[in-house]
Amino acid sequence: MTSVPDLSLAQDIFVLRTPTLPRALQEESQKRLITAIEKGNKAPLYYYLHTSLDLPQIPWDEEKYKAMSAKISDDVKALEKTIAEAEQAGGEMEIAEGWVKVGELWADAGDKDKATFTLRKAYDLTPGLGSKIDILFTIIRIGIFFDDKAAVGRELENVKVLIDRGGDWDRRNRLKTYDGVYSLSIRKFSEAADLLLDSLSTFTSTELCTYEEVVQYAMLAAGVALGRVPLKTKVIDSPEVLSLLSSTPSIEPLATMTNSLYLCDYASFFKALVEVDESHLKVNRYLAPHAKYYVKEMRRRGYSQLLESYRALSLKSMAEAFGVSVEFLDNDLSKFIPQKKINCVIDRVNGIIETNRPDNKNAQYQLFIKQGDVLLTRLQKYGTAVRMSGSERVA
Repeated sequence: MTSVPDLSLAQDIFVLRTPTLPRALQEESQKRLITAIEKGNKAPLYYYLHTSLDLPQIPWDEEKYKAMSAKISDDVKALEKTIAEAEQAGGEMEIAEGWVKVGELWADAGDKDKATFTLRKAYDLTPGLGSKIDILFTIIRIGIFFDDKAAVGRELENVKVLIDRGGDWDRRNRLKTYDGVYSLSIRKFSEAADLLLDSLSTFTSTELCTYEEVVQYAMLAAGVALGRVPLKTKVIDSPEVLSLLSSTPSIEPLATMTNSLYLCDYASFFKALVEVDESHLKVNRYLAPHAKYYVKEMRRRGYSQLLESYRALSLKSMAEAFGVSVEFLDNDLSKFIPQKKINCVIDRVNGIIETNRPDNKNAQYQLFIKQGDVLLTRLQKYGTAVRMSGSERVA
């Protein structure tokens, strides 16, 4: 599996387009991006950054652009010559492979339209199911690079159809990772958690992200999506997570966040959540659009977990548990209560939080009554139909 386009460059572009990120981070991304463009003759990407994104950190040089464009043109002509020779020799496989190489060249250079068009041509010429799936994976990565979520979603569905027709073990596992990262990017955290956690032990999709990154994505998705018990078994005690703790410092805030939530150490949980927001959410192109939602949802989860153990609790005690002021807690809870995302009421006169969780037995009783009403209605309709049928026979 080829690794074009280079998705790390898409992350660098995101960093340069986010002025609130640290200057040192922006300088690193600027240097990497300029070096990659010059060494890889990425003229289309260079033009895209100048015209579509107008990135001031990437200075425009017309002569440099023309030189890189000429080099790409020569490379494409050389590949097309090889394809023409294969056409004369009648080599169908060689023809398809030739167009794949042309498509990958355009993908690497950063020309979305030419790359996609050429790869679709190669797809139509390719006889093998596995090779067709690989081409679609490349088209998906192009969509990911240019943040075309609609295209990524469509192509993932096409891959699923081919996989169901006979995709091999490796490509099935790759699909889990691709689908998991896509789900993460569109805020489907539950689906992302299941897919990414399931892909850890068989991960091979290094063209999409590193193993360390996919572990972090899995931990983030699981943190907000899984219940307390599965969070313990699938994340906290996960061999894949534990094996990286000592060698990957970036995972430490995530581990602290999930562990402290499980252990009900809410002050540590809130501190870790702030660090996760700064070190993982705001700086990542997939997660940044959902950072505020994620932090808010994790706070809600922490509040709900603590309140499950009480019928009433003082605002002061709860604020101390989370390491925040009473004013902050009062204001934050007030965002969730009207939407019924936290089942409690605040007695500000007495400084008390009272839980009002729905009674499970009462809920079951109401469900039983509702189902009984539905059954009775169906029986009445059936009885009416039987009587009408009998009347017709008598007549």
